[in-house]
Amino acid sequence: METQPIVSNRLTSLFSTGKKNILNVYFTAGFPALDDTLRILRSLEKSGVDLVEIGIPFSDPLADGPTIQESNMVALGQGMTLKLLLEQLREIRKEISLPILLMGYLNPVMQYGVEEFCDQLGSIGIDGLILPDLPLDEYKAFYKNAFERNHLSNVFLVTPQTSEARIREIDQESTGFIYVVSTDSTTGNAKDISGAAPYFERIRAMQLQHPALIGFNVKDHSSFSFACQYAQGAIVGSAFIRMLQASKNLESDIETFVRSLRTGQ
Repeated sequence: METQPIVSNRLTSLFSTGKKNILNVYFTAGFPALDDTLRILRSLEKSGVDLVEIGIPFSDPLADGPTIQESNMVALGQGMTLKLLLEQLREIRKEISLPILLMGYLNPVMQYGVEEFCDQLGSIGIDGLILPDLPLDEYKAFYKNAFERNHLSNVFLVTPQTSEARIREIDQESTGFIYVVSTDSTTGNAKDISGAAPYFERIRAMQLQHPALIGFNVKDHSSFSFACQYAQGAIVGSAFIRMLQASKNLESDIETFVRSLRTGQ
């Protein structure tokens, strides 16, 4: 029987510790300014977040709400490209030890070349990828080997509509965590995630092999704490983007934002 490669990286190491209340923060590369990517990463690590998702700007981000869509358009307008992002991240492991994932859509990655893209991420030290529009069957048939040889975790999304059979198949193929989407809508909408408690409980009761993080509409201490009752942690995106947009001092404002999420103060 063929032995399946084991993906080992900073992300899997984080989850192997059994840590709870994991805070994953998303931001869009090239926003608010084109060269802010490293500055934001440094501040997030200093502020004590557990892992980071960097969004690859795309003109049609289907899963994202208006806040992240707008940040994508601003970043693209300022000249952010996938190639430039990889250049910005080239030496990142000389100073940043946080687990880092890239989140984006399949079209730009296919234009770049999936195999070459995965190889580049492996050489940089990126830990995983979230591509919401990459079908599971396509991943298994064409891209799984490229992910695994570069120690890249592939993170799949599940929603309130995802069947138990599908969730278990995703759990079988996951190599990092399962992204539990709190709503059937896009990111950053006004829904209160407390209404999703029965759905979160259903996922928790399945006793999946892989940890789960809850995302979409996690925006403050209250919603972060609520999500952490049902999963290993949560993902904050749109609220962080709004803070960046309004910020006059990124370093201090990021520190304040992260502390508020953790403590409510």
